[in-house]
Amino acid sequence: MAHELEGKRIAILATDGVERVELEQPRGALYGAGASSDLLSIHPGEIQARQFDLVSAGTFSVDRLVTDASVDEYDALLLPGGTVNPDGLRINSDAVGFIRSFVATGKPVAAICHGPWTLIEADVVRGHRLTSWPSLWTDLRNAGAEAVDEEVVVDGQFTTSRSPADLPAFCPAIVEQFAKSRVPS
Repeated sequence: MAHELEGKRIAILATDGVERVELEQPRGALYGAGASSDLLSIHPGEIQARQFDLVSAGTFSVDRLVTDASVDEYDALLLPGGTVNPDGLRINSDAVGFIRSFVATGKPVAAICHGPWTLIEADVVRGHRLTSWPSLWTDLRNAGAEAVDEEVVVDGQFTTSRSPADLPAFCPAIVEQFAKSRVPS
């Protein structure tokens, strides 16, 4: 099972304020399954990571600007959380447009913790069953989704989890879901 994502290319969209563990652990699981990934962001250089939103937790190097990326290049999309990260992404029209276009392909999208905020902003959650950090449940319902309190929820192309505590369930779930995707030739 160590190579189920061999040849898959994953887009990870994040900016400053990303919860370090919510980017690092899923990315590690994807690498462990054979995938490659690009960290896309709304500015070049490095993004600032956080721990529990409050503690500085180092940086991640940005591979590409979201404006220079095409959804056609990727098999799946990962949206890590942290409060500040998705809040910054959801006010950036390029990031929201990338997410909306990615969802339109039907390829898998995974979001954890506050990550679904960007899905709400892209107006793609209506009619889907999702989970998130509890403070987003009203936002999900107001956007037409069914918000549930479960460690991992798979609904069509979406895989969501509530918090870093759910990473032991989230990581294998995204590997399984991402393994089903194919970039059109």
